Amino acid sequence: MAAREHEPSASEMRLVIAASSAGTIFEWYDFFIYGTLAAIIGKAFFPADNETLQVLLVWAGFAVGFGFRPLGAILFGFLGDKLGRKYTFLVTVTLMGIATAGVGLIPSAASIGIVAPILVIGLRILQGLALGGEYGGAAIYVSEHAAPGRRGYYSSYIQASVVGGFVLSIAVVLGCRAAFSDAAFAAWGWRLPFLLSIVLLAISLWMRLKLAESPVFVAMKAAGGTARNPFVESFTYPGNKRRIFVALFGITGVLTTIWYTAFFSSLSFLKGPMRVEASVAEIVVGLSALIAMSFYIVVGRWSDRVGRKTPLVIGAAAALVLLFPAFWGLGALANPGLETSAKASPVVVSGSECTTDPFADLFGRETSACGKVLESLTSSGVPYSVVPAATLSLHVGGEPIALDPAWMADGPTRKKGIETQLAGHGFDFSVQQPSLAALLGIGGLLLVLGVLSALTYGGVAAQLSEMFPARIRYSSMSIPYHIGAGYLGGFLPLIASYINARTGDAYAGLWYTWAVVAFGLVVALWGLRGGPPRDYGEPEPAHAAT
Repeated sequence: MAAREHEPSASEMRLVIAASSAGTIFEWYDFFIYGTLAAIIGKAFFPADNETLQVLLVWAGFAVGFGFRPLGAILFGFLGDKLGRKYTFLVTVTLMGIATAGVGLIPSAASIGIVAPILVIGLRILQGLALGGEYGGAAIYVSEHAAPGRRGYYSSYIQASVVGGFVLSIAVVLGCRAAFSDAAFAAWGWRLPFLLSIVLLAISLWMRLKLAESPVFVAMKAAGGTARNPFVESFTYPGNKRRIFVALFGITGVLTTIWYTAFFSSLSFLKGPMRVEASVAEIVVGLSALIAMSFYIVVGRWSDRVGRKTPLVIGAAAALVLLFPAFWGLGALANPGLETSAKASPVVVSGSECTTDPFADLFGRETSACGKVLESLTSSGVPYSVVPAATLSLHVGGEPIALDPAWMADGPTRKKGIETQLAGHGFDFSVQQPSLAALLGIGGLLLVLGVLSALTYGGVAAQLSEMFPARIRYSSMSIPYHIGAGYLGGFLPLIASYINARTGDAYAGLWYTWAVVAFGLVVALWGLRGGPPRDYGEPEPAHAAT
């Protein structure tokens, strides 16, 4: 990396890691609390007669925040490369804290109508802008303080802190659930996790104000080496466009889709189609994520010895092999009766125009009678097959099921009626309370997914810092990271849920993750440098190409 003014002492490094990691935990907590409370958010701000549409609208709101991360990366990357690392991520954490608390203060859609979801989307945009500047600032700040041989280890705490934010969001939600009755939590108690953001913001600012500026930036600024326009130079600096492409698809595309699948998809899968009781699902996912945090540190330290490429390639390749089996195992352990019933009594829908259109109600399109039946089966987590026919019918295990015409006009009534009929053929739609042995098995599979995430994520902060020259490092690493994390990863819950809704298969959305990781693995094998860790965005004065 660029020359330093001085080497930080051990106590300075502890403060750097603690303050940067704590701020990252709090900021990701702010962002993830929305996803953790997705079901309640849907009822409060995106109410819809169609349950599938309601879920998709919630994840669309989730995706909007991610969609603005690249713009935040450009804005705060510019400021970080011009003004410094420290003050830039002080601004980002403040913006995030205020926006998150704001969500907890918005009246429900039942009170103020369409203004409620508009306000939520507006605050999600502010969160996305803030997050676009946070990761790059924290990762670079730690990396530029660390000695070359310890860079992966020290910066891995930032990666683990992302999981820490997710764990903290679950812990706070569980605490609030325990403190209030179900009715009180659903009515207003869910707002407290959002309002807690103000307290976390105060702690984060107090810690980060103690920090000094990055020694690399101080030395670079003293030598007059800062960039005039970091955004433009990110795309004109020799070899940088190739590095940005590799960082986008070969690094970020891989790590972000695995991350969201391992944690968010697994949580929504257990609470949704598998019907595991919400608190039980949150506890087992939260504990598994807490344990998995240690693997990020292990992988970061390992990357200091073997290089950054090796763990990422191993993790991506293993994900292609283990992704579907891990989720099949989760389904079999979480709700074995559903899988057994589906195999013993397969559900067959016959009719014309048998396609689902999850956004039909939103855009005023009419869904066919067959499509409405498919929507109800999908929201109930029931797999099915479709046979073209002139008239609509539903068969379970070869036996016809009566479809009351009165059900067709009302989604909740139709879903309840179909579930009642299927329950008579062995399908269990009750809330699931898996046994201890099953929960241990679920936890083990979640740890497998956590290890895959750690392998592809643990050494990334150091890797991205080493790929780009110091004068444009904040911008150059933030832009591809947040485009990848914002669009490839941030839109994953929405895209996967849409695929599931269209196919009626609770596992079909995993193909999105598999495809992104497969392409990313090819790019990583082609574009990442192997061998011991080293800077290859320098030397700056000679503007050497890669």
